[in-house]
Amino acid sequence: MPRNSLLYFLIISVGTIFIARLLFLQVIDDKYQQNPLNNSAVTTKYAYPDRGYIYDRNGKLMVANQSSYDVMVIPKDVEPLDTLEFCSLLNITKLEFKKYYKRAKNYSPRIPSIFLAQLSKEDYAYLQEKMYKYKGFYIQKRFLRQYPISTSANVLGYISEVNERILKRNKSYQLGELIGYHGVEKQYENVLRGTKGVNYIQKNRFNKEIGAYKDGIYDTVAEPGKDIYLTLDLNLQKYTEDLMYQKRGGIVAIEPSTGEILALVSTPSYAPNMMVGRKRSKNSVLLFNDSIKQPMLDRALQAQYPPGSPFKLVNALVALQEGVITPTTGFYCHHGYRYGRGGFMACHCGVVGSAIQLDKGIYRSCNSYFSNIYRKTIEKYDSPSKGMDAWSNHVKSFGLGNFLGYDLPSGQKGLIPDSKLYKKYYPRGGWRAITTISNAIGQGEVLTTPIQLANMTAAIANRGFYFTPHIIKKIGDSIVKDPKYTKAKYTTVDAEHFEPVIEGMFHVFEIGTGRFSRVEGIEICGKTGTSENSKRINGKKVDFTDHSIFVAFAPKDNPKIAIAVFIENGYWGARWAAPIASLMIEKYINGFIGKSAMRQNAEKKMLTQGLADEYNKQLEIETYSAQKEN
Repeated sequence: MPRNSLLYFLIISVGTIFIARLLFLQVIDDKYQQNPLNNSAVTTKYAYPDRGYIYDRNGKLMVANQSSYDVMVIPKDVEPLDTLEFCSLLNITKLEFKKYYKRAKNYSPRIPSIFLAQLSKEDYAYLQEKMYKYKGFYIQKRFLRQYPISTSANVLGYISEVNERILKRNKSYQLGELIGYHGVEKQYENVLRGTKGVNYIQKNRFNKEIGAYKDGIYDTVAEPGKDIYLTLDLNLQKYTEDLMYQKRGGIVAIEPSTGEILALVSTPSYAPNMMVGRKRSKNSVLLFNDSIKQPMLDRALQAQYPPGSPFKLVNALVALQEGVITPTTGFYCHHGYRYGRGGFMACHCGVVGSAIQLDKGIYRSCNSYFSNIYRKTIEKYDSPSKGMDAWSNHVKSFGLGNFLGYDLPSGQKGLIPDSKLYKKYYPRGGWRAITTISNAIGQGEVLTTPIQLANMTAAIANRGFYFTPHIIKKIGDSIVKDPKYTKAKYTTVDAEHFEPVIEGMFHVFEIGTGRFSRVEGIEICGKTGTSENSKRINGKKVDFTDHSIFVAFAPKDNPKIAIAVFIENGYWGARWAAPIASLMIEKYINGFIGKSAMRQNAEKKMLTQGLADEYNKQLEIETYSAQKEN
């Protein structure tokens, strides 16, 4: 074919293809013509679904819904109006009117968005009769949260309007819509939210609504969100919150055989209904700006404390696994442990003149005993770095020093040191086992969160394995069987080494530091602890009253519950943390508190006495120290 003919052929072919395509799009295919989103004479209105309800493990209602009404606006449809009258009806200022209208117009002149959110039923009834006067405005019904029982704010979280960042990231939300923030509401937003319905309304040339566009063939029905069932035991959760009267701290209870979280308490907290409705914005400012009580800090997941003496249990297990001791290996304690050039760690075990073995070391909480076995573990290896890394790997296998992978959106990693950390602290070397000796008793560089310590206790209760802690039990009618939560994670310590440690924990309640919190008929295994409490103020270390710590599980065989309790400024472990843990165990297993005078008095004290004076004293010291330097 001649070159000129080929060129004509190509031009004609391409032109024919274009003409055919245009003919198809403009005459045959009505997809774009029919799409209501491309039609300026169509208004889009959304129908918002019921958000899923939230229940506890036993089907008790924790979160429900209540009706709310939003004033919506389509800026391009707004006609001149009596602004002062409209503002008076909505109880807003003219300045606020301009601000809300500008926000809606910047979002979209054509797409409806919220002008004023969350009217009460009374406001709605009054306003509905007058809305016909204000073209471009209408009222949209939606649902807000309602809390039948004021509990578990830190677990549940709350819902609030989407912000600009979320709108840019997720196109399925519109300005003014609600989304879960924090806790379960955030974690399971996609499940709870449901799917909003869409109605396309046809308008005539006078901008008056005349009915459904194309007889509603493009409309969709709202689908309600799914209900979810948490692993929490609402009775235990509420009882634990009551026990934390005027106390600060975090408590976590786990079912060892499943990893299900039975209670997760952080105090001080707030009433969940404070974060509902038009008062939410004002209340959130007060709550988030409270730097003293910090009610929005989930201490059970986010507060990092030195674990104190409960950490000795892991050190014992590591030493047994490394073969540097047996349960009958003995060490002497002369009111403390001497090391290096003049180093001395005091001890109050009261055992002087006889060798202390593992069992007594645990139930008398001997600092000297655990310093010896920690040092032997590190010095087993030919360098401190190798010994420290071996020790660190064992400890981390209990879920310490990292996020556990639980299904709540907040948390902290804690800290389990390794050789890299000490090489950073001591770049010229020279560090060794005695340099890090405070790790032996859960001080030093070691930091844990309450949920990590509860998980560690569950791993001990299970004799060497644990399940990732989680808060979800069922979605709708389906039990959650995610392998992430159902597959056991094993520690690096062999099962045979757990029995002597558990025996020592049992003796803590029988003859040791926790004996005054014994519960008749329940074999409880536990460990008291005291953790240093200090802050740096203007570069100087200031010491305050120690934290009270306790870990426990019960029963000894076939355990049903494992607990970690942290009470800030609570003195020693047996004073506040141990009674709270034992009351929780008794309440959960027996369903009631025994009638003996000892148990009744213990419960009364926890329910009616707190540490407000202690917190005020610390605040006064902090304020004085800061002012003194200035």
